[in-house]
Amino acid sequence: MGKKYYFCEKSREKFLKIGTMINKLEKMVNRYRELGIDKQIDYDKFHLYSLITHSTAIEGSTITELENQIMFDHGVSIKGKSIEEQSMNLDLKAAYEKAIGLAKDHVEISVDLLISLASIVMKNTGVEYKTALGNFSTARGELRLLNVTAGFGGRSYMNFNKVPAKLVEFCKELNVARKTATNKTIDELYQITFDAHYNLVTIHPWADGNGRMARLLMNMLQFEFNLIPTIIHKEDKEEYIKALVATREEHNLNIFREFMTSMMERNLAAEIDTYLHSIGEGGEITEKTLKSRDKIIALLSEDGTLSAKALSTKIGITPKAVEKHLARLKADGIIERIGPARGGYWRVR
Repeated sequence: MGKKYYFCEKSREKFLKIGTMINKLEKMVNRYRELGIDKQIDYDKFHLYSLITHSTAIEGSTITELENQIMFDHGVSIKGKSIEEQSMNLDLKAAYEKAIGLAKDHVEISVDLLISLASIVMKNTGVEYKTALGNFSTARGELRLLNVTAGFGGRSYMNFNKVPAKLVEFCKELNVARKTATNKTIDELYQITFDAHYNLVTIHPWADGNGRMARLLMNMLQFEFNLIPTIIHKEDKEEYIKALVATREEHNLNIFREFMTSMMERNLAAEIDTYLHSIGEGGEITEKTLKSRDKIIALLSEDGTLSAKALSTKIGITPKAVEKHLARLKADGIIERIGPARGGYWRVR
């Protein structure tokens, strides 16, 4: 934001392509909601855990979604994972919970708010920097007092002296866009969130945690706009970084918009397909899916204390797939949960 982007003929072609993609994205979002995927039991929780897991994975964390679920829900430390990795995920969870509350209250975006969120993101993994201009701490969310390069041999990010004023401008323009949200289409709302992500990364206010903060802000806005929050999967890390770099080098925001739109469309399509398969409407693998449901019911009839991980081992599907089956079976009234998540059991009706 604040930069002017000029269109050449090539950019115009890309813009038209994005328009087509976004129309498709809006249809995909509507289809997702028509199916009620986002209304499933524990959907919000598992989607949040996925957002956190993939965001930290992009920064090097090796903790899986299932491991985060265990750590978040039961307070259990994960064996074989470093304290730093676990702290990174726990801190980001706390930051997301704070951000979701702010989104619901439509709190104005300010520099102080961003610093506050950054201090939560970096609470247990941040460090103190000593410079000629003074000390600053990423654990306290403080803005950098030194310049940062974008990788070895790459261009440097914005001079640190310009960061405070640029952040004020960024917040001001973002708040103006938010005030007109009720008059915007789904694709226009997503574009606001994608642009906010890119522009915050470009300003690069902190010495560390900029990627997590940019994705957090994007998702925070999406929660506020009642959109399906965008997950940037760890498998898309290389393509994601290339899109950020290309956008910056070519001064063409449409590159990042195109990447984010196509990725979001692809992920929604995959989730819709998985959902349809799980309820027996998935075409060729319906029989296989139904057999998995039957096996889960049979196994729980014998031993209701079996965990998703134990069931996945016995059946030969992923724990995440088992969790989706369990959620659907519970919603259909076929099984019910007796007692707490830890120490309780499943009862087949």
